[in-house]
Amino acid sequence: MTMDAQIVTTHALDYDGERTPGIPVPPRAAVAFAAPATRGWPRALMLWAGVLLALGALLHVDVAHMVTRWWNSSTYGHCLLIPPILAWMVWQRRAELEKLAPRPWLPGAALMLGAGLLWLVGDLAGVALVRHTSLVLLFILSVPTMLGLAVARGVLFPLVFALFMIPTGEQLEPTLQTITAKFAMQLLHIAGVPAFNDGVFISIPNGDFEVAEACSGVRFLIAMVAFGALVSNVCFISWRRRIAFMTAAVILPIVANGFRAWGTIYIAHLTTPQFARGVDHIVYGWIFFAVVMALLLAVGWRYFDRPVDDPFIDAAKLQDPATPAAPPSRMLVGALLAFAAGAAAPAWAALVDSRGVQHPTRALTVAAPPGWTQTPYRAQVAWKPVYKNPSAETYATFVDASGQAVDVYVAVFDRQYEGHEIVGWGQGAIKPTDEGGWQWAANAPDPAGGHGFQINESGVARDVVQFYRVNG
Repeated sequence: MTMDAQIVTTHALDYDGERTPGIPVPPRAAVAFAAPATRGWPRALMLWAGVLLALGALLHVDVAHMVTRWWNSSTYGHCLLIPPILAWMVWQRRAELEKLAPRPWLPGAALMLGAGLLWLVGDLAGVALVRHTSLVLLFILSVPTMLGLAVARGVLFPLVFALFMIPTGEQLEPTLQTITAKFAMQLLHIAGVPAFNDGVFISIPNGDFEVAEACSGVRFLIAMVAFGALVSNVCFISWRRRIAFMTAAVILPIVANGFRAWGTIYIAHLTTPQFARGVDHIVYGWIFFAVVMALLLAVGWRYFDRPVDDPFIDAAKLQDPATPAAPPSRMLVGALLAFAAGAAAPAWAALVDSRGVQHPTRALTVAAPPGWTQTPYRAQVAWKPVYKNPSAETYATFVDASGQAVDVYVAVFDRQYEGHEIVGWGQGAIKPTDEGGWQWAANAPDPAGGHGFQINESGVARDVVQFYRVNG
């Protein structure tokens, strides 16, 4: 072993490339690492890939559903880029990772079992988001379980970044719609445009506008957060700069979307609503947010503090170079434990479903409360909640002595299975936005144990209160 006697100014690396710039430290001794083949990498990678393929085959329905969401939803189109980005980040670290000896961390199987139980909760509740989260967690936890903690620490950021594969974020749409509408209204008043808003609906003298779900900016916000996280890790070392860049990546798209909504309405004020909508679709889809992203990069560029040739990890800090490769028997035990832990809950659920008995659809009626009388359904614009394949449902209208009418919808699900779920995509008081019809307009005071909001269709407003009851 040899050591250069010269003292140089270098940087102390942590597990994922963090350092303190400019601190003089002696250079590390030259350390001899074994070749990748003798470190057990070929065998470890084949077993790891085999376990992932086996779990993917067992959970193929949820894997296909998640990928379909990526492909069909413009909100999650960026998720299609996450896997190749993960591969690229691991490839950046390959030189140091090859120096490590993959050694299964068997306690990780308990964490994978927990992720499997999370999948079971999502399956029983019929919530795809929970199942998708479990899929990604199984992938993440398989790395320390089968390849070891040293390897997992070496790819820590890529593993965390994998969470962006989970198709979630649409829950923010109502909040972002409201923020965008209020922001646009303030700018309209500043610009001297007479405007009135009712929730997310904005009216000016020559047209009416809706800050719809597609205009909430959620799809760009989600993509921008993922982009900001990537840039923060690849281009920055200082945590202060990382936090500042991520803060800008969150705030800038929200503010930019407010200006876009205001700009569309203001152009309509100066021209016509038809012309403004055409400009909005072109600018919003191809130019506006590309400019916003370029602006964020341009501002952050001068503050990038990670050198181009700066390594992201230091194998010598992650693992003793003398650590031997795990014997084949231990690698096989790790693979079997990882698969058993990930497959236990789905296998048990499949067994229970195969023995389940589906209840037949039955009749359901709702009695009129005291002081109310049931009458035939009548409405300016027809409305009925959307729930797929309930065990029973009913829809009735009741009127009190003053003539106030209330429509009541009740759906009962005796049990849940695929296609027969109380919570699911496209279900609830209104259809998805892209199917037209009634649209969410604003939140309303929540009754005890329920949720209140307002919906609108063709200028007709309807107040809705919604309740869920589980096991009584």
